[in-house]
Amino acid sequence: MSRFWSELVHGLSPYVPGEQPQIPGLVKLNTNESPFGPSPKAIEAIRAAAADTLRLYPDPQATRLREVLAAYHKVSPEQVFVGNGSDEVLAHTFAALLKQPAPLLFPDVTYSFYPVYCRLLGIDYATVPLDAEMRVRIDDYVDRPGPVIVANPNAPTGIALSRAEIARLAAAHSDVAVVIDEAYVDFGAETAIPLIREHPNLLVVQTMSKSRALAGLRVGYAIGAAGLIEGLTRVKDSFNSYPLGRPAQAGAIASIEDDAHFQQARVAIMQNRADLTAALVRLGFEVLPSSANFVFVRHPDHSGQALATALRQRAVLVRHFTAPRIADYLRITIGSETELARLTDALHEVLAQNG
Repeated sequence: MSRFWSELVHGLSPYVPGEQPQIPGLVKLNTNESPFGPSPKAIEAIRAAAADTLRLYPDPQATRLREVLAAYHKVSPEQVFVGNGSDEVLAHTFAALLKQPAPLLFPDVTYSFYPVYCRLLGIDYATVPLDAEMRVRIDDYVDRPGPVIVANPNAPTGIALSRAEIARLAAAHSDVAVVIDEAYVDFGAETAIPLIREHPNLLVVQTMSKSRALAGLRVGYAIGAAGLIEGLTRVKDSFNSYPLGRPAQAGAIASIEDDAHFQQARVAIMQNRADLTAALVRLGFEVLPSSANFVFVRHPDHSGQALATALRQRAVLVRHFTAPRIADYLRITIGSETELARLTDALHEVLAQNG
């Protein structure tokens, strides 16, 4: 029935999310979900919010959630914006801040939703190649006009920029918005949030899907100068003025307030990442230095596609990308110790059979 589509829809190439298969006994290491559950306090709050009050609309401004996030990040509530996962927050950001006369700049290897948003919203963009070590080089952006969005740590490479490098990027593009997508920042990188005091053009986007294990709840947020937040709010209120339901707001608040659970889970994931990295190196893999809850790896003697297929045959699912520069890499989510043992056992078997 595509004859009823608008011209816009005909021209779209939508983002393809990580596969969510229903395979018995599957070790699922392809979508960067947490191997640990969310805060029990968050689950309790969500259950409590699933009450008769669901007949009423939620607070459209998510006032209490924004206050809690503001206190946690040491900013004011007027500097906080919330939405349905960081993907929606990013979509509003592209519409509100990144559609400018000069092309939007972002790395050639990064979150593949960025060019999708550009095509949807009619935003001209230019990609900036990562260097030979798959790193973002701030010098490659400094003398180029236009707004910028950078994932930090970058996805799918996992490599992080320092806060000082982000400050230099924001200063070099002070006349346009600079957006830092920090979906994975809690696993070892430096957040750029303290920089917003000095850089009114800087917007930082985070999510509660990864480090807080709330991917199924869909809560994301942005922090920046009040003027930037007002721009996002104007877009939100022109699209969906009630983005977060009552259970989502309640669960997110409880998660932020349970810092002990958050810290315990993130430390465990970072330890598992170190252990997996060492195991993969012993197997002959090249592993990029990761500050995320995944590693990006390749084996010099085996194609990425072949390894991904062989692992799937053994009920271990990892993410493989087909873009030319990264076609031989696999992105592997940091799972539990048991899941990672299954992965390494499967890799031992695959490499032994194809050595």
